[in-house]
Amino acid sequence: MSVDIRLSGHVREVVEETLPGLVDSLVASGITAGDADLWGPEAAPEAAQRLGWVQAVSVSRPLVPEIETLRDVLRADGVTRIVLAGMGGSSLAPEVIARTSGVPLVILDSTAPEQVLAAIDGDTTDALARTALVVSSKSGSTIETDSAKRAFEAAFRDLGIDPATRIVVVTDPGSPLEESSRADGYTVFTADPTVGGRYSALTAFGLVPTGLAGVDLNELLDEAEATLLEVAIDDVRNPALVLAAAIAGGSPRRDKLGLVSDGTHMVGLPDWIEQLVAESTGKDGTGILPVVLLPVSPEVDTVPEDLQIVRFVDDVHHDHLFEQHQGEVLVSGSLGAQFVVWEYATAIAGRMLGINPFDQPDVESAKTATRALLNARPEPAPAAFVEDGVEVRVSDPGLAASGTVAGVLDALWARVPADGYVSIQAYVDRIGLEHLQGLRELVAADSGRPTTFGWGPRFLHSTGQYHKGGPANGVFLQILQRTDVDVEIPGRPFTFGELIEAQAAGDASVLSQHGRPVVTLTLTDAQADVLPLFEAAQ
Repeated sequence: MSVDIRLSGHVREVVEETLPGLVDSLVASGITAGDADLWGPEAAPEAAQRLGWVQAVSVSRPLVPEIETLRDVLRADGVTRIVLAGMGGSSLAPEVIARTSGVPLVILDSTAPEQVLAAIDGDTTDALARTALVVSSKSGSTIETDSAKRAFEAAFRDLGIDPATRIVVVTDPGSPLEESSRADGYTVFTADPTVGGRYSALTAFGLVPTGLAGVDLNELLDEAEATLLEVAIDDVRNPALVLAAAIAGGSPRRDKLGLVSDGTHMVGLPDWIEQLVAESTGKDGTGILPVVLLPVSPEVDTVPEDLQIVRFVDDVHHDHLFEQHQGEVLVSGSLGAQFVVWEYATAIAGRMLGINPFDQPDVESAKTATRALLNARPEPAPAAFVEDGVEVRVSDPGLAASGTVAGVLDALWARVPADGYVSIQAYVDRIGLEHLQGLRELVAADSGRPTTFGWGPRFLHSTGQYHKGGPANGVFLQILQRTDVDVEIPGRPFTFGELIEAQAAGDASVLSQHGRPVVTLTLTDAQADVLPLFEAAQ
């Protein structure tokens, strides 16, 4: 098997009970054959337009020489640095591909002004002169990606560089972005329009930026191809059927999925799986909530009854490892094979949950709220109080009754149902405040519940769907950063700083309208001192 899975304890029993029904339903061969009726009559029209990922390997093969030729042309022109502007599936898959391959690729999936500047300026004085930008967007209307494109175009022109020689576009055929880019003389790659963003790892969206950065694309596609026959067969040994049974089977079902990288050669795979699973299944009041964990996370030390752990290792047959992690799913395999198996397994899990795994009905609400705030430009709601340079805002005045950050957090944890979760959302400079991610571990220990961490606005294109469409059992902690740094967006009446503020406020308002408790902590110190947050969460 190109992907090995080893089970023990309760999850082994769940899979043994579930697999026969999945085999009898012919779901694996049905997906391979493009059967859009597998998810019911309501989902069929959408599914009929969203199964192109099954053929991604063969469709993408002809792209490889084109990408390699362009890479050689860019290198001859002195380009040694590739920046990718994209959101959701357009950035998460390229990030894990590049990191696993050890190839440098700058990811710009944020509207934080400091992060935008870092992507443009790099860490050397000649970085921009050595840079090419890949703009990835199915429609071209994604506000974050469009804003990044505008900023880079202006920066290239200021340096005397024609943007047409340094900007590469990946989009759907016939999109407004394709039309405008071709008119501007940009190099354009079109992807299969029957592949949704989160299933696009092995399409032009995953391959163009990573190939230009130096990844061996043929090796990646070979890895994926090696597992295609395995996932297509209706057999109990099919790794996709086994994985789907493990993450979506059982009664009661463990609806939270702990993803642990433990000595695997793959870097960042759980972040890609998080979007794939959360956005595909989190709707109609149900879903599977992925929780990206460390081997030493509180949820691993004391596993909640509603959490199923999947551990990524390089050898599932290591008996000592197997004995050490009873009740878990151990997974090993190449990155390309993992992409294929998880895509199949997620689509199968959607069928098991009775939902359409290819739509994202609740993602647009936060975008609509953001646009409204950018148009109206209201003054920010007054803070409930300020402590140590941290402004505190709450969706419910009762959350702020204590008058302290620590008290507010305790009040928020008290709102978590017995089967609930905590979501931390950091609308900050991911590069400068990367250590803020460590807050997840403290919150998980303090709240006693599975805790997710998302960089805003990236997660809006990922777990944001689950937050609104999944079970109503989450509480939300937003962390914002106020600095003196800002960046204009050419041709727009708002800046990057105003955009990220509106995105946070828009999402908070939508969550509140859905009855979700929200606490917003804004760091007003120019040095972005996060120590008070860590102290409050202990």
